[in-house]
Amino acid sequence: MNPGRVLEHDWFPAPLPGNVTLGPRSWCYSSFAFVHYCSRRPWGLRIGHDTGVYNGTFFDLGPDGEVVIGNYCSLVGAIICTNCRIQIGDYTLIAHEVVLADVPAAIPGLSASGPFEPARADEPSIIVGENCWIGARAILLRGARIGDGAVVGAGAVVDFPVPANTVVAGNPAAIVRHVRSAR
Repeated sequence: MNPGRVLEHDWFPAPLPGNVTLGPRSWCYSSFAFVHYCSRRPWGLRIGHDTGVYNGTFFDLGPDGEVVIGNYCSLVGAIICTNCRIQIGDYTLIAHEVVLADVPAAIPGLSASGPFEPARADEPSIIVGENCWIGARAILLRGARIGDGAVVGAGAVVDFPVPANTVVAGNPAAIVRHVRSAR
């Protein structure tokens, strides 16, 4: 825990929550990203190295919320709303106004006895694999499992497993193309 830690460049007069960790050379635009952050987990947010969290990104985490973001990622104005666990793999780009939400609202009083049962602590409710691209205004809901190398088209709504190296688009999302792996 790092109580009282502030970002040197920050315009918002609040420290980062104590259970947030930023990896080496990672960047967060402001502690304002945590204005609705209520996680009581030992590590509510873990960000890998060389990752950028840019303007307009918000972490609306309930008391049981936990988010893990890999290395070399970019989040541009994403909204992450969870009272469970969300996992984002390395080399992933999450575009403008993308929503990752496994609950309608990560309100502080939300608990396992509430109307929305949290996922098991060892099982993320949303997974975004490595080397993925999530297009602008896409929505990833509970049950979304985005395979490595997959692309989610702008405005798509996903609540199901997306195979690796595929493109999904639409509302509800459907597979529209398979792509060859770059590996």
